[in-house]
Amino acid sequence: MSLAQVHHISAAAGDESAEGRFTAVGRGVTAALLAELEPLFAYVLPDGAPHRPTDAELRSLPQAFTYAVLSDGSRVVGRTAPARGESSAPVRFHTHAVHIPVGVPLPGDRLPVEAWRSPHWATVTPAGGASLSDPLGALPPGPAPVREGLDDFAVSRGPWLAAVLADLRRASEEPPPAGGPVVLVERRSADVARWLGLAAVALPRESAERLTFTTYTRRPGSSALRVVGVAPEDAAGAREAGLRVHVCADRPPVEATGDVWARTAARVWRSRAPELFQEARGLPGDPFAAGPLAVVALCAGVGLGSEERAAAAGWAAERPYALDAKRVGQLVEALTSPGIDDRTGSEFDAVGRLFGALDGRCPASVTAPLAAMLVTEAVRGGNGSLELPRRDAFVGPEGEAIAGVLGPEILTELESGAGGSRPVARTVQLLRVARLLGMNTRELLPDVATRLAPALLRETKAETEGPEMPEGPEGYAGPGRPEAAPGPSGASKPPVAPAFAPALLELLDEQFDVRTALLGALDRIAPEGPGAVARFLERVALPFTGTQALPHLRMCAEAPGAMTTLGRDRTALWHRILRAAGLSPFAEPLVLRTAAGLVWEDRAPTVEEARLLLEAATSDAHRAAGTWSRLADAALGAPANAEEAEALAHDLLRAFPQEIQGRERAALQLLALCRDLRTGAPEPGWADRVRTLRDHAAPLEPPVQERAFTALAERLLAPDRPGAELYAFVRSDDTDLIGAYDRAARTEPTRTRLRTQPAYAADCFTVWTAHPHAGPAWTTTAAALLEEVLRPAVRSMSAELVAEVEETVGRTGSSGRANAFRDWNRSRALGRLGRRIVGRVRRG
Repeated sequence: MSLAQVHHISAAAGDESAEGRFTAVGRGVTAALLAELEPLFAYVLPDGAPHRPTDAELRSLPQAFTYAVLSDGSRVVGRTAPARGESSAPVRFHTHAVHIPVGVPLPGDRLPVEAWRSPHWATVTPAGGASLSDPLGALPPGPAPVREGLDDFAVSRGPWLAAVLADLRRASEEPPPAGGPVVLVERRSADVARWLGLAAVALPRESAERLTFTTYTRRPGSSALRVVGVAPEDAAGAREAGLRVHVCADRPPVEATGDVWARTAARVWRSRAPELFQEARGLPGDPFAAGPLAVVALCAGVGLGSEERAAAAGWAAERPYALDAKRVGQLVEALTSPGIDDRTGSEFDAVGRLFGALDGRCPASVTAPLAAMLVTEAVRGGNGSLELPRRDAFVGPEGEAIAGVLGPEILTELESGAGGSRPVARTVQLLRVARLLGMNTRELLPDVATRLAPALLRETKAETEGPEMPEGPEGYAGPGRPEAAPGPSGASKPPVAPAFAPALLELLDEQFDVRTALLGALDRIAPEGPGAVARFLERVALPFTGTQALPHLRMCAEAPGAMTTLGRDRTALWHRILRAAGLSPFAEPLVLRTAAGLVWEDRAPTVEEARLLLEAATSDAHRAAGTWSRLADAALGAPANAEEAEALAHDLLRAFPQEIQGRERAALQLLALCRDLRTGAPEPGWADRVRTLRDHAAPLEPPVQERAFTALAERLLAPDRPGAELYAFVRSDDTDLIGAYDRAARTEPTRTRLRTQPAYAADCFTVWTAHPHAGPAWTTTAAALLEEVLRPAVRSMSAELVAEVEETVGRTGSSGRANAFRDWNRSRALGRLGRRIVGRVRRG
């Protein structure tokens, strides 16, 4: 069908005597459409354009080639070009446009941009108002002329190519992205058209048809088109308007685009292979997925970057059926090319998935290069996340060749003493590759497992442990407690598995000898840090259900569930974990250490719990397990009112006389002496012995010191205390000990005894007045006790009891001491009487 054509002419800017007008309008173009078209044809001269240009200057002025969609859905393709005017208007702007109704394709099913080079665009209105030559229908058959020279243009714009194609792709979306048009800054408007030609070839047809544009405008911010071209002098204004601007006539951009499809399309254009775009559109997948285009590019020998190669491998791994045998071979050859030196971890991962998809589907000769590439990277590149090929992937000469190259490297690294600092994933990967290549590592396994076991615990702690949770009642926090905290919804958070867990479990599933060696090594180190092993097993479910005893691992595996079930009942928890070992402490004393570490971890048990541990096994078992130190900690860390601590200390000194030494021994002996002071007959010299043991036990736990000093003071306040011990105590003038004596004398039991037992009151008076020259600490304390403790007690007595006190003082001491008591007692009474008399005189 014949398309309606429109001609329009406008005057140059500043020529107020002439007005723009339509000089020819084809049939079917309504007045409403003309009103909508006229703003599209507006033309503003570039800055500095001459008022009366020469013919050459006129031809050098930019042309605005425009494609727009109108409000009724119809489209218009047109060109606005400067033309020679009359004397009053030296330059006019002639627009020749073709109106395309809704649903009508361009002649020859062309794209709009293909018409920009049509030789039939008119620069004057044809005589009679009719156009004899249709600029769209007269395009020559075959490849459109617009494609001529695009390869050279793409190469010349290489630095900008990917970023511009990425933005043009986004601009072609439906609905269009917000933010205004994409602005292409070129010195020549024809180069803007070439950019649109590049996009028309690279984009799917429906996307290219949505890409409305003009190759030249001075007002990009007010344009409703999706792509506009501007001259360099208008670039700053476009940026200030917040538009996406590409200055292709300036310095190359610094930052690369993250659009992998656009980067792949740019490499295709720079390789002068635009036919690959159509070839890629024949493959399944999203039209703007990088995978299909990257696949055909690699198969055609186009060099791509790592991300693009990864996209190709990932796409092919998901659709191995989409490629024929020839393309599969070409793709494998391109991916495994020895000339590539920029491969990344994501690319290797994608190649691993591709190998898994092709393995068994293609001949081994096709997939062997992929397998060799993967194991080489696993050994030399240290990529621990690779999906390794199956063991039979290297059956035949391929396997022998790669084993001969990589085998010595693997054995050397596994034998290295640096394995203690080697990441777990690395060791696991080396062992898996060694088996894959059929290498014998039996002699290395014991040492490898010994180094690997502590590394598992160390990396698990580093990867998965968060900040510690606050301690609960009694200071208890068992293994796994930080991860048992409730999440936002109230549910408990599951333990987080370390990153190496999947590969480790695959290794143990594949290699029985490695599993046996590693489980044995973990079981051996478990008693030294059972909490860490329990947390590890809570995250990585190791398979130890075979014939190995593994008592410590079984206890560690039992601990988290037991804590959940039994809560803070540590006695029940102790028995349950000990039963999980499957061995008696008499047969394997170290289970005592493991159980104690799981239940109490780095905390001391209570005295009652220490009793439980002590009775659970013989002293020889505790000695072999090293758990006697926890028992000593329990005794020394007990509160001052824990009476069983003294008996526990006594039993520990008898059970472990060689093991308990130094400061701890002196502190326990001090506790045991407290027991003798309260319940038995301590050996003579105990007053000095308390001070000696205190000094040897420094720094002494405050509860132990409080208990010892209190026991000593109470014994010295007893009526039957030996005089020699009291004399040694008084003469020591030990401030701390005398302070404890003072506190004990002021307790209510002592005050009650003083009020009710005249003999005891007489004894205290004698002691508190018998050593006037002992020392400042004692004399000050004794004087205070006489006035503040004994005098109130005597004052509360009846006359008969006071007389009995006086008689006892004289009988046990001397008549002079009895007189001293009477003077002491009378002086206080006379003092009160005198104060009353003085008060009455003053009031009178």
